[in-house]
Formats: sequence, C-alpha cells, structure tokens
Amino acid sequence: MSRIGKRPIPLPAKVSVTLDGQRVQVKGPKGELQREFPAGVVIQQQENVLLVSRANDSRQNRQLHGLCRTLMANMVEGVAKEFERKLEIQGVGYRAQMSGTKLVLTVGYSHPVEFTPPAGITLSVEDATGKSVNQGTLVVVRGIDKEQVGNLAARIRFVRPPEPYKGKGIRYVGEVVRRKEGKTTGKKK
Repeated sequence: MSRIGKRPIPLPAKVSVTLDGQRVQVKGPKGELQREFPAGVVIQQQENVLLVSRANDSRQNRQLHGLCRTLMANMVEGVAKEFERKLEIQGVGYRAQMSGTKLVLTVGYSHPVEFTPPAGITLSVEDATGKSVNQGTLVVVRGIDKEQVGNLAARIRFVRPPEPYKGKGIRYVGEVVRRKEGKTTGKKK
C-alpha cells in the first residue's frame, strides 16, 4: 500500500469539497479548483477528512494512488492559502518591472521579455523587505494551483538560467549554483 496514498487529508475550517463521481471541486477563501481523477481511484469524505484509496491492486491503480492523493492535498492547500515561488535576478543591469499585470524582464537581450500571467496567477516585483515595487530584482509568482505556479516560475527562469562562471541569471531564492573557475592564463612549464 502506498505510504503517501493512505495518509488522510485534513480539511481546514473554511474549505468545502464537492464530490461528483470522479470530479472533485474544492472551494476555499482564496478561490475554487476542480479536477477529474482517474476511475481506479476512490475518493471519500468523512467529516473533516478526505480519504483516497484505490479500487483494486492493478499496477496502474497502485501507480496513481499516491499521485492522486498529493494532487488532492495540493488543491486543498491552494484554496486555503496560496502557493508562491520567488525568483531572484542577478547581474549588472538585469531587472524586472511590472507593466500593468505583465512582467517585463530586462536580462541582457536586445529586447525585453514579457510574461502575461494566466488566469488565477499573479506576478509581482518586490524588494528585500517584501514590499511590492514597480522595478526590482525579486519576482514573486502566486496562485492557488501549484502546478501552474511552478510551471510559470520555471518558464521565467528559463529566459536566462544562472550561468556557472559569473552567476548571472534568474534563479529560485535559495537555489545553489555551482560555480566554475574559468580559464587560467598561466605559462606552461
């Protein structure tokens, strides 16, 4: 039995779940999410707890058991409190700024790179204290869907990933970039 799959999912006070066959709808103070789960996974609600089990022990159902439980837990957590990913920009002249709801990155290309967030995702540029500013080097991606937040943060990082020689680029906050030494100009013996 899956260790992750058999753990119950506690429901916070202001979160409600509607089960309609394999479609699950979760509502909370931050918003609403819904997802269709595969037929081999059985979802039950008992008071303030969600239980995820599998219909039988087929190979595919065993594989999906833990995944479906984690997806369900992320939905519950997302509508209760938002997910966020922070990215920091390092490099001389590299910066991010907000233009309405669009994020505009200036990261060493001949043109600025723009990102328009999908519905339900908000982008902001903050300073070191966490206060929202118009222009800076800390980009914050927030939303209730963990998958969309992580995907957009990865796409922003992909614009200029950190390079190993000078460390310039866009990285997640707390990400460690292994540095390389570079060429040496010593004489041969």
